[in-house]
Amino acid sequence: MEWIQAHKPDMVFVGDQLFSTCGAAVIWYFNEALRLIKEKMPEVVTVASGLWYSADYERQMRLNPWIDYILIGEAELTLEELINYLNDRTSEKEIRNIAGLVSRKTDGLIYIGPHRGLIPNLNILPLPAYDLFPMDRYVGHTYWKPFAELMTSRGCPGKCHFCYEWALYDSRTATQDFTSWRGRTGKSIVDELDVLEKQYGVTTVVMQDDAFNSDTNAMIEFCEEKIKCGNKIGWVCLGRADQWISQHSILPLMRKAGLFMALTGVEVEDDMTLAKTGKGVTIDQIKRTIHILREQDIGTVGTVLIGLRDDTEEKIKRRLQTADEIDPDVFALDYLTPVPNSPDWRYGIKQGWFDPDKIDLKTWDFQHPVIPTDHLTIEEVGLWGAWCMREYYSKPERIHRIMDSNYDIKVKLCVKDFMNNIAKWEANSRVQPANA
Repeated sequence: MEWIQAHKPDMVFVGDQLFSTCGAAVIWYFNEALRLIKEKMPEVVTVASGLWYSADYERQMRLNPWIDYILIGEAELTLEELINYLNDRTSEKEIRNIAGLVSRKTDGLIYIGPHRGLIPNLNILPLPAYDLFPMDRYVGHTYWKPFAELMTSRGCPGKCHFCYEWALYDSRTATQDFTSWRGRTGKSIVDELDVLEKQYGVTTVVMQDDAFNSDTNAMIEFCEEKIKCGNKIGWVCLGRADQWISQHSILPLMRKAGLFMALTGVEVEDDMTLAKTGKGVTIDQIKRTIHILREQDIGTVGTVLIGLRDDTEEKIKRRLQTADEIDPDVFALDYLTPVPNSPDWRYGIKQGWFDPDKIDLKTWDFQHPVIPTDHLTIEEVGLWGAWCMREYYSKPERIHRIMDSNYDIKVKLCVKDFMNNIAKWEANSRVQPANA
């Protein structure tokens, strides 16, 4: 607030393209920040966009009257048009024609503009204006210092019903927009890494795309260009098991280009449950993925979900057993946390598990159990989640295998961090009486 009041901006924009460690809890902080700004400086234009806002725009405008505008979906072009409109101050009718814009009418009612189509070619977008950011803060917040995160593509080939990305799209066209994968060229990604390395000293990057390696040709271009330029940044990425397997032959190239850790979704315990989630891969493919990555001394992260609608004690036990057999180096456990637009969101509302007008977003962070299943209470979901986490990391032979391996030291630091946070995870898993 001190910074805002000192600099007196015309507009404040908040939004997130990625739910990571703090999940949707960040939305609470965004809303509260805009409330405080509007109270102190009512002339400032307040704008929100990105995850959650894009899928739940009507409710967020209604619950947060201090938000002037919400930009639905991909916001770059919408924001440009909004700024041009505010500079010209033309008629209210004109602002209603801006695609992807949610605004307030003069009578206080909410107006929703037409659907904004996706940007088909992400390469038209400029690189982030890193010179305008406090990069000393951005590169120093993890054990992988100096560190940065990139998003180089949008959309995903999968249709997982639990995915956070449902909350990134217009509810009127969510299904078709969600699955429209588009990526930047390999060279443009290397150009960005070059800026991060040479100007900000970044040594580690996480590609936060849901499926960074979807385009094999672009992956080869990226790796070859990165090697040719002499860029030394080590990197981590997320990918689907079927994609990893199809790119088995280029894993040595990826490792040479700096890939030291890779993530794939385990999620559940068997092929039937995987099919129900819309994942589109098999347990055998996941096992093979972990194996071929390990052959190249690439550390592995396997994500697992607890709290699916038909979860029982027995299913959760089998899920841990499956993860144990697959044996990723990092067991990344999340509680199912429905987001707007997703099938799980609609199902949870239908079952009366939560009131979307009264969600405590501060706990909606994927690390607190927030909904029951058809067979378990919220408290039981939390107990079994904590049990899984503790059990997975209780095997000394697994820890010795990792620490004695040829993995990059950054993999070992990541494993240690997960182990050091088990107590915190267990504390988050306990449902407090007020939230029960």
